[in-house]
Amino acid sequence: MADLNSGGGAFVGWTCANNSNTPQGWDSSDWPDIFMNVSPYSWAYVGIGIALGTSVLGAAWGIWITGSSLVGAAVKAPRIKSKNLISVIFCEATAIYGVIIAIILSGKITSGPIDKEGCAIAFFSGYSIFWAGLSVGLTN
Repeated sequence: MADLNSGGGAFVGWTCANNSNTPQGWDSSDWPDIFMNVSPYSWAYVGIGIALGTSVLGAAWGIWITGSSLVGAAVKAPRIKSKNLISVIFCEATAIYGVIIAIILSGKITSGPIDKEGCAIAFFSGYSIFWAGLSVGLTN
């Protein structure tokens, strides 16, 4: 087993030294190996997809809720139709925010082979982009 000072922890140390850490005899204590066997680029792209997808779903849900209430309000008071469209515009703004963040996060990804020195940085960057995308998507 690699020591904990080999580039970000034992699991990153094994992966960065080009050793396979795929469990041979699967044990219940080996579950962190799953996260290290996934490429950091995959984590980054999944985070971008979550940011984009959940932002658009949240905006669609908001437009659905406010749109149905606006139709009911427009039936009772036809003079306020255009004033209530601002709530629909705010819902669309959350989707646009998710798209902008996805574009920014995808610009942070540089593809290519990961050398031994940059391996821990690549894993950190992949996890960071994943969690940034997840937090943006869930807050929208």
